[in-house]
Amino acid sequence: MSKTVLIVDDSATMRQMVNFTLTGAGFTVVEAGDGADAVKKLTAGTKPNLVITDLNMPNMDGISLIKEIRKMGTLKFTPILMLTTESTDDKKKEGQAAGATGWIVKPFNPEQMLKVIAKVLPS
Repeated sequence: MSKTVLIVDDSATMRQMVNFTLTGAGFTVVEAGDGADAVKKLTAGTKPNLVITDLNMPNMDGISLIKEIRKMGTLKFTPILMLTTESTDDKKKEGQAAGATGWIVKPFNPEQMLKVIAKVLPS
């Protein structure tokens, strides 16, 4: 059974690129356009094995989304990767404090992304 990844990004192009990378590696992908959309999908029953989220988005940013996910009992320990242009130590610490598992800086290298996913999502 393939693992499900929730991609959260306000850029349709970025979601498409990540989706292409992940589906090519055998993952099932669910997309959300921002944190609020992601929360709706999660509360409606989407159960991802991994969440990949942008930081800067309208309606609900990535940090707020991570905090919401960490409050959900069944998703409390789900790995969450930040995929963002932000690379400052302050932002990384903020993400880590919220519960992010890892950080990938855009633009991303597909092979590198899959290596990071393999580390946080054992097969």
